[in-house]
Amino acid sequence: MSTYRPPLTDLAFVLEHVVGYPGVARLPGYEHADLDTVVDLLEQCGDFMAKVVAPTNQPGDVEGARREPDGSVVTPAPFKEAYRQYVDAGWGSVPFPEEFGGGAFPWSVNLAIQEMTASANMAFALCPLLTQGAIDALLHYGDAEQKQRYLPKMISGEWTGTMNLTEPQAGSDVGALATRAVPNGDGTFAITGQKIFITYGEHDLAEQIVHLVLARTPGAPAGTRGISCFIVPKFLVNVDGSLGEHNPVTCLSIEHKLGIHGSPTCVLSYEGATGYLIGEENLGMRIMFVMMNSARLSVGTQGLAIGERAYQQALDFAQDRRQGLAIGAEGKDSAIIEHPDVRRLLMTQRAYLAALRRMMLFNAVQMDHASHEQDERAVARAVEIVGLLTPICKSFGTDLGTELTSLALQVYGGMGFIEETGAAQHYRDVRITPIYEGTNGIQAADLVGRKLGVRGGASVMEFIATMREVEAELAQAGDEFDLIRMELGRQFDALETATAWMLATGSTDPDSALSGSTPYLRMWGLCVGGWLLARSALAGPATGDAEMAETQLVLARFYAEQLLPQCAGLLGAATAGSRDLFALDPGRLAGALRRG
Repeated sequence: MSTYRPPLTDLAFVLEHVVGYPGVARLPGYEHADLDTVVDLLEQCGDFMAKVVAPTNQPGDVEGARREPDGSVVTPAPFKEAYRQYVDAGWGSVPFPEEFGGGAFPWSVNLAIQEMTASANMAFALCPLLTQGAIDALLHYGDAEQKQRYLPKMISGEWTGTMNLTEPQAGSDVGALATRAVPNGDGTFAITGQKIFITYGEHDLAEQIVHLVLARTPGAPAGTRGISCFIVPKFLVNVDGSLGEHNPVTCLSIEHKLGIHGSPTCVLSYEGATGYLIGEENLGMRIMFVMMNSARLSVGTQGLAIGERAYQQALDFAQDRRQGLAIGAEGKDSAIIEHPDVRRLLMTQRAYLAALRRMMLFNAVQMDHASHEQDERAVARAVEIVGLLTPICKSFGTDLGTELTSLALQVYGGMGFIEETGAAQHYRDVRITPIYEGTNGIQAADLVGRKLGVRGGASVMEFIATMREVEAELAQAGDEFDLIRMELGRQFDALETATAWMLATGSTDPDSALSGSTPYLRMWGLCVGGWLLARSALAGPATGDAEMAETQLVLARFYAEQLLPQCAGLLGAATAGSRDLFALDPGRLAGALRRG
């Protein structure tokens, strides 16, 4: 099995030449995060992930996490030392405020770190990822005392955090949750209920776990309007900051899952546990979305990350494995990388991964502008772009992550189906990502139902117009860019047509718009990826590296010619409406399976 090689050259190129990171470094508060400093930081991080975290990936999968009879959870043996070193190195603290011990770096830098961490070991990476989401919520809505009590040790990684949303009867319908929060009379609440699918809800990597729990107070409105958010620590925290008695939170079981075996996914029972209200009552959904929106981009990045790890291993295998004789070759056999269809598999992975990395980092750069720009109009526009791109990045990133790990397994042939090669683990691990943090169907509904109508559709049309500016740049760049320009133009036309249909249909026939939302979102992902790869091809010569410039041109051309045309092919599905989706009742859907 090959080792993990962090894509540092591409990360540095994308930050400098494609997504506009130098502009982020000029924002107030980020003066210390100049490009050279960031590249050096990422090189150190990549070295750490490759040497310390990546070797734990397959052993952690084989050993898995386990629950002991007393309710405690033991993580795979290699995780403990790796996590200790992760905390000592401070990698989880990079994007958070200095006043709480953070490095105050931009979120775009942190997203690059998240990619490398998840490539090294997704099951391991989930623990700091969920902690960062809980930190973000406390930074936005916690009071001064809560911030001082919890944030320093959560940011350092000494304490970890969770998000407790899902319940057995509710699933994705958060408004149906039933966990109760009853006032104790002293400002605290007694939290009672059961939560499922809680990532790292119990573990042995840190001494304290800070649960953020959604629950209902007495008399709260029904549905999502009546949800509040509470801090429920595993151990109560004394006035001096030391840990006190165990809060009555019990891990009833951990799930036996398809993948990410090293990550304990817990069923937690809250039995009158002491909780502390965050913000005001009934603000739980607003607080949840602070966690969720950041996490959605991070999960999209997980799709990229595991796809990258799987691609690297498939590439190495294709160079080592000899079978058949390539056309024009001599000898008794050739490395399978010389066969055209294997090249197709590898180039498809490489081009899609390049597109995804650019999309994720572009989105993160817009997040940095949204949080640090001084001009109100610039902030408002960045917020709109983040709102538009987040469901696209989450869905396109995780759908492709699943597809690309499958292509990587295909490169191995039969050996990919054998666990010892490691290819199957990536396929198993990545499959949860289209489900995490709101299924991809929910993301598509969010795109069509919420994001498309911003400013009456003007916001989304402005973004399409911004993407189309690259056509003129390509026309001026020379004949070798013509194919990219022409294909992008055709696909932008298709996206505009679908968008006009969605805007016209959504208000009068929302079922029809929602019925086409998933293929419509895919059209967006394909176009945004093609746009950013075209920008990469245009920027290649500025590096002064002829090989780099050629690589960017080839990737953009391959994507435009062989992958991007799917966009127009999806136009019919996006605009077909709901008639045939609902034409057959469940009995008729059973078809030949129906009893006579």
